[in-house]
Amino acid sequence: MHTASIQSYARRKRALGTVLFYIVASIISLAMFLPFLWSLLTSLKPDDEIFALPIKWLPSQFTLEHYRDAFTTVPFFKYFGNSLYLAVMGVVTNLFFGSLSGYAFAKLSFKLNKPLFRVLLAAMMIPGVVTMIPSFYVLMHIPFIGGNDWLGNGGHGLVNSFWAIILPGASGTFAVFFMRQFFLTLPNDMMEVARIEGAGEFRIFWQIYLPLTKPALATLGIFTFQAGWNAFLWPMIVLNDPAKHTIQMGLQAFSYNYQTDFGPMMAGALVAILPILILFVLLQKYFVQGIAFSGVKG
Repeated sequence: MHTASIQSYARRKRALGTVLFYIVASIISLAMFLPFLWSLLTSLKPDDEIFALPIKWLPSQFTLEHYRDAFTTVPFFKYFGNSLYLAVMGVVTNLFFGSLSGYAFAKLSFKLNKPLFRVLLAAMMIPGVVTMIPSFYVLMHIPFIGGNDWLGNGGHGLVNSFWAIILPGASGTFAVFFMRQFFLTLPNDMMEVARIEGAGEFRIFWQIYLPLTKPALATLGIFTFQAGWNAFLWPMIVLNDPAKHTIQMGLQAFSYNYQTDFGPMMAGALVAILPILILFVLLQKYFVQGIAFSGVKG
């Protein structure tokens, strides 16, 4: 009888804990969702209701005028295409070079493997804003490009070109670290057998190991695409041509003369997050697997 009472008390305690967990999780989820809901409703409100007091969550009438203004005030389709191109190129280069470097650190034995990896870890601790000026200087003074002479003077180098965005992020330190951790979870037996059969190192990487890293590649692809799509400061520094502006830079056009046109800005912001949402929905299975399996070994 005493044992049954203890078990009953334990079950009630677990049930109460579960209920409290879901209540707290629901409150946190609601708090995280409210800004998105406010943005969505703001994009559908008439101008005079956006900051009406008391606050009106639901508009008296829904309007798509702000979406029309967002695409007519600035060349939004052009900016959308620029951001998509830069984000996709960033994903392709980061996945390839990050995987190649991660494979080398995880599976190849060479003298400077550990020292170079420690340098990589140290580089991850440096904030990106610290390297912006040196990166700009290097891109500005690349020899024989953009009108530069052999000393890198006289022209603009790669500044004001898409390559100024693509090349600095072609193999990010996080991508190398992330893929190395995943490659460490894969056995070495396949590599040894392939070497006995006469396969080259790149073929082993490309045909044997890389196909096994789909969860990690999907996860890294989401992170890279999101970072490239949301980038604002670096593109604003290196891209001066309005025809090469990104969608994040385009949203800045709705703030002028110390005023902000919130309706079109909210509409443009919602359009801007659609690719991220679509990508996550399509790759969420791989995303969860990558989080579960990556970073197991050090």
